[in-house]
Amino acid sequence: MRLLITGGAGFIGSNLIRYILDKYPNYKIVTLDKLTYSGNLENLKDIKTNSNYSFIKGDICESKIVDKAIRDVDIVINMAAETHVDRSIADASSFITTNIFGTYVLLEAARKRSIKLFLQISTDEAYGSIQEGSFKETDPLAPSSPYAASKAAADQLAGAYFTTYNLPIIITRSSNNFGPYQYPEKIIPLFITNLLEGKKVPLYGDGLNRRDWLFVLDNCAAIDLVLHKGRVGEIYNIASGNELNNRELTDIILKKMSKSEDYIEYVTDRLGHDRRYSLDCSKLRALGWQPGYNFGEGLGLTIDWYSNNRTWWQRLKKS
Repeated sequence: MRLLITGGAGFIGSNLIRYILDKYPNYKIVTLDKLTYSGNLENLKDIKTNSNYSFIKGDICESKIVDKAIRDVDIVINMAAETHVDRSIADASSFITTNIFGTYVLLEAARKRSIKLFLQISTDEAYGSIQEGSFKETDPLAPSSPYAASKAAADQLAGAYFTTYNLPIIITRSSNNFGPYQYPEKIIPLFITNLLEGKKVPLYGDGLNRRDWLFVLDNCAAIDLVLHKGRVGEIYNIASGNELNNRELTDIILKKMSKSEDYIEYVTDRLGHDRRYSLDCSKLRALGWQPGYNFGEGLGLTIDWYSNNRTWWQRLKKS
């Protein structure tokens, strides 16, 4: 099996590549990544000599580069995306370009090459906020941020290629991931690294916005399952049931790192900040998936990783 994984030098992508190569020693992976600020070849340095792995630096918006990367592959896993909500609020242009047009370029190349499967990696943010209950895959999309809107648009485009061209598409939408190699602008690595530096942690608004937290290796296991057993044309939600508001999350991190509430700094809330995300994952669980890590275990592993890899994140926070 030959896979093209776009955005493979990023957080989830690098974890997925390592997961697949460990589990399937006969699989071959081509990684295409533009290496923007959040793409980092350091994330993949331990596998760079693996004969089943190759890297291409390039933009998914460039059709010539995509055509080269997709040559002779069986499956495309599209993880390339601009993902940080705050950056999309400040300037949405790169989100529209990469997340929508880039997905189009990949879909066109996959259609022309008669790819066996195109796996579009998406987010729970495409659904928008929900006060009670949980979103099912059949629920309408109502994104709030430019980032979420760009991902929702990419999902719709992928679905249209399935309907119009019969391109074999599967979409996954996961809740908030955390774990090793996550760029330290996201809340968990930001808070961990700030505390390691003796700095306060910035908590948005009243701190009551709720998220479901998914350890990245559980997401990798879910993607692996969908890749091999998922039904073409379907969408699969991925979440672990670790729902916490941001104040609860902050308190847990502070306790694990032996810090007091004095390290909390309340800051002005994000524009259009969704109150709560929640996913119904019964379809995925019916395939046999369940999370392998509880939240405390995953968070402990994450804190240990950032504590032991200071050079990795200190350079990024200075840039």
